[in-house]
Amino acid sequence: MQSWSEIAVPTLPGSGPPLRLFDTADRQVRPVAAGATATMYVCGITPYDATHLGHAATYLTFDLVNRVLRDGGHRVHYVQNVTDVDDPLFERASRDGVDWRELGSREIALYREDMAALRVLPPRDYVGAIESVGEVVELVDKLLASGAAYVVDDAQFPDIYFRHDATEQFGYESGYDRSTMEQLFAERGGDPDRPGKRDPIDALLWRAARPGEPSWPAPFGAGRPGWHIECAAIALNRIGPEFDIQGGGSDLIYPHHEYSAAHAEAVVAHRRFARHYVHAGLIALDGEKMSKSRGNLVFVSKLRAAQVDPAAIRLGLFAGHYRRDREWSDTVLEQALARLSRWRRATALASGPAAEDTLARLRQHLADDLDTPKALAALDNWAQQALDYGGPDPSAPTLITEAIDALLGIRL
Repeated sequence: MQSWSEIAVPTLPGSGPPLRLFDTADRQVRPVAAGATATMYVCGITPYDATHLGHAATYLTFDLVNRVLRDGGHRVHYVQNVTDVDDPLFERASRDGVDWRELGSREIALYREDMAALRVLPPRDYVGAIESVGEVVELVDKLLASGAAYVVDDAQFPDIYFRHDATEQFGYESGYDRSTMEQLFAERGGDPDRPGKRDPIDALLWRAARPGEPSWPAPFGAGRPGWHIECAAIALNRIGPEFDIQGGGSDLIYPHHEYSAAHAEAVVAHRRFARHYVHAGLIALDGEKMSKSRGNLVFVSKLRAAQVDPAAIRLGLFAGHYRRDREWSDTVLEQALARLSRWRRATALASGPAAEDTLARLRQHLADDLDTPKALAALDNWAQQALDYGGPDPSAPTLITEAIDALLGIRL
């Protein structure tokens, strides 16, 4: 699948401290111990609707990770999937009277446009579920052979499920107890009441072919992938086991990331699928979590159509820490636009205060678990000094401009 276009990133002088991120599994901030090439897998969209600000907040979080790692001298092998075959896509296509493939293609194209407008660095591998079906079939076959998976006793629809107890460490990533798992499994796409399952929280690996649904051939019977196995297969085949960062929104901690990790770990026998599990908080509008059911989604494409500067969207979402659930409102946008205007006026000056210390603080704050509120405050301080008092350094405005571009992805 085609990604969006590459985005030029300025090279800054020097380097900052190594990146430290909160790891969901370890419940603490710790260093990202990446090699020369850092590896990162971030779960992508199910393309049945446009990109909303909740999506944007997640992908901007990992864009910051990407930029900080690059600034630290790493190459970054970034992989993202697209769940372009799934029930929500079929349901929306049926509601709207369009072919599900047409709907998926349209929304994927719009997502690419939104990411390019937001200046999100594109993944090296951008992989759809459809194009990875063969990889899923191979992985399911291995899980069946190892005893980690089983076929339900259903002559009509012999679905294949993963034994949640197939790995000794199952549950380490989320840290949830059994009752929480059961609740979230039911709320987030699981099927606890499916007859024939050995345990209510065993996860679907392969859905046997049903009338009116797309399916693909497999040695264990035609069907289509479950949700979690898709990401396990794509990550294993693009960056391998024990990669550096698995990322997504906090609503993916369980069941999605718990099971995608367990699927892979059951095959490769490694203790951890990823060295870091990193999750972004959710976005609320006027005090309520954005959700399709509430009908309160704010779409990036609609903001762009209303001539909202994408740089202000980035700044508005960076005003709060990535791990916290946070609010979007007209006030947040107005404050972001005002900040953007100040920065642009300050960096347009012929000279300004020395910028090296500000660059160092910017790097330090971003390396400290992406502390964007402190990073923005450091830049605010430089901009205010420049506007109030000027400065003797003619190179400072350019250095600040390039630092904001390289590290925050904002073109002034």
